[in-house]
Parts: sequence; C-alpha cells; structure tokens
Amino acid sequence: MQPIIEGIIQGVVQTSTLEWIAVICGIASVVYSMRENILVYPTGIISVLIYVYLAFEYKLYADMGVNGYYFVMSVYGWYYWTNTEDDRPQVPVTKNSSTEHLYSLAILFGGFGLLVFVLMNFTDSDVPIWDATTTAFAILGMWLMARKKLESWIAWIITDLISIPLYFYKGLVLTSFQFLVFTVLAFMGYLAWKKSYQNSGS
Repeated sequence: MQPIIEGIIQGVVQTSTLEWIAVICGIASVVYSMRENILVYPTGIISVLIYVYLAFEYKLYADMGVNGYYFVMSVYGWYYWTNTEDDRPQVPVTKNSSTEHLYSLAILFGGFGLLVFVLMNFTDSDVPIWDATTTAFAILGMWLMARKKLESWIAWIITDLISIPLYFYKGLVLTSFQFLVFTVLAFMGYLAWKKSYQNSGS
C-alpha cells in the first residue's frame, strides 16, 4: 500500500500543467453532464484536445484516436442537445430501443475488432488489447452521450474502471486518479439521468 501512495504523490508532483488543465476540464465536463448542463461540451472539448497530444506522447494511439472522435462527437452532441422542435432548451433523456441496442453492440464489437487489428499490426503499443477495450467502450459511451441516452453512463462506468489501472501503468498517475473520480461521478450521473428520464415520462 505504501508504494502505491508514494507513487501517487510522486505522480502528482510530476504532473504537467497541461495534464492538470485536462484533468480539471475533464472532471468539470462530467459534472456538467450529470446536471444536463450544455457546458459539458466546451469544457470537454478543451480536455480532449489536450489528451490527443498526451496520448500521442505516451504511445496510447487508440486513446489518441478516441479523443479526436470525442471532439467530433462533442460538436455533434452540442448541436443535438440544443436542436429541439419545441420550447424546451434541450432534448430529454431517453433509453435505447431494441434496434438501438443492436447498433450499440455493433459499435462496441466492431470498434474493438478494428482497434485490436490496427494496434497490433501498425503501432508499437505494448497494451493493444487493454487500450482497444477501454477505447471501444469509450466510443460507445460518447455516441450514446451525444444522443442523450441513459445507457451512456453504463458504458462510461466500464470505461473508467478499465482506465484506472491502464493510466497508472503508463505513469499518468493523476489521470488514473481522475478516472477513479469519473467512476464515482458516472454512478451518480446514471442515477441523475434515470431520475430525469422518469420525470420526463419518456
């Protein structure tokens, strides 16, 4: 236990200003998402652009790609959440239909298969399966989040739980701790969106 604590302290001390900004904006984005606040997107965009750079530096190529995807989906989600046909400021939280569940599985397994192939054959990643797994769940989570689906939080919980040891292993200790915080927030987000879904009568 002591070596872990010492590693966390050392990692925090060595954390760059850039990573601190990414972490703070990332946590703010999750909190805003829980509250269905549109600021989820501008804060998230700042965080993901920084992580594109950091992931490249640490050879987490799939993660670099998914953060680029996050950027695109953040722009789309910003538009989708606010593009309503009535006087409501945002679209309501909804659940996947049976067809949308099939689409979600296709995104998850298709993304995982493609990522494993690319990482194992075209990069020098030393954690291809690990990287591909967390990335595939993150791709699904971001798609569902942009569509304001309750199931997005389940995908994020899985993503966060896998990311905690991955980033610790890679030496990004503060980011690893961030994903621990994200896990707690994701559980809270699921409960908040579930309540919103029930109140909307969807």
